[in-house]
Amino acid sequence: MKKEDFFFDLPEELIAQDPLEDRSSSRLLVMDKETGEVSHHVFREITDYLNAGDCLVINDTKVIPARLIGAKVGTDAKIEVLLLKRKEVAASVDEAGQATGTDTVWETLVKPGKKAKVGTKISFGDGLLVGEVIDVVEEGNRLIRFTYDGIFEEILDQLGQMPLPPYITHQLQDKNRYQTVYAKHTGSAAAPTAGLHFTPELLREIEEKGVDIARVTLHVGLGTFRPVKVENILEHHMHSEFYHIDEEAAQKINRTKENGGRVICVGTTSCRTIESAADENGRLKECSGWTEIFIYPGYRFKALDCLITNFHLPESTLIMLVSALAGREHVLAAYEEAVKERYRFFSFGDAMFIK
Repeated sequence: MKKEDFFFDLPEELIAQDPLEDRSSSRLLVMDKETGEVSHHVFREITDYLNAGDCLVINDTKVIPARLIGAKVGTDAKIEVLLLKRKEVAASVDEAGQATGTDTVWETLVKPGKKAKVGTKISFGDGLLVGEVIDVVEEGNRLIRFTYDGIFEEILDQLGQMPLPPYITHQLQDKNRYQTVYAKHTGSAAAPTAGLHFTPELLREIEEKGVDIARVTLHVGLGTFRPVKVENILEHHMHSEFYHIDEEAAQKINRTKENGGRVICVGTTSCRTIESAADENGRLKECSGWTEIFIYPGYRFKALDCLITNFHLPESTLIMLVSALAGREHVLAAYEEAVKERYRFFSFGDAMFIK
């Protein structure tokens, strides 16, 4: 299976640069995965396609303001650091063994990398946060030990920017627009963007209709969006991402399956979470772990029945996942229709419901 099999032509002007004022007013393309038939709607009409007894699975991860702009100590050269994965936390101690603050080690993406050799120190916010490169790991990522006084998350909130994808060139005015309204557990380097279309009112309406809502957590890493560089997609390696499913969510999904309802995932991240954790019968239990699951055509879904998702990059692992569910030809035909109808693409774009 070749990377080029998942190519489609996308005019640059269809890449959404800004979120809509009303989250639920984005457009919704509904596609039947068996026939490929499509119809056009507004996102808030999603309620028409959800039935009592269904279960909506949402990813309640929260994006951290993971983009830090600092200066190399000694030269003041500008260095940009993107936090990817927290590795460890420890208390710093002085020579007398007294705690003097805290340090935390993160795997990061650094630009420009050539200025960030092991031993390099980077100052952020005039020394409010100081990072030291302690190792170079897979794909040139840097392990950085940060030292600071106080609470790391509060300092990050003060100094960090939202890590918007590179294809979004506009400045985000409101940080919360790159969070879902149900974001809870901090840890993502990118938003689970299919969830950005939901409002509290819409979620309430869905629950009132008799649809269960199961919350799972997968901290989205940038590996999700990394381009596939190999021609043979089977040689592509997915980066690992941490997930957690609690007892309540597992029971809701299992009960839905037992009662003949549909399990509908909001976004590819929710999909990867439950597919990583489900047994061969599609049953789940409370669990946590790291997943490198790569879903492409030929994959047999164990727990998921339907998917709400945004429109993805050509040749990406995400369009491969969608093609595994609905068939490559159906998906590419639907994308062609979306381009023709001027749908908005990617993170702040419109949505698709595959039923």
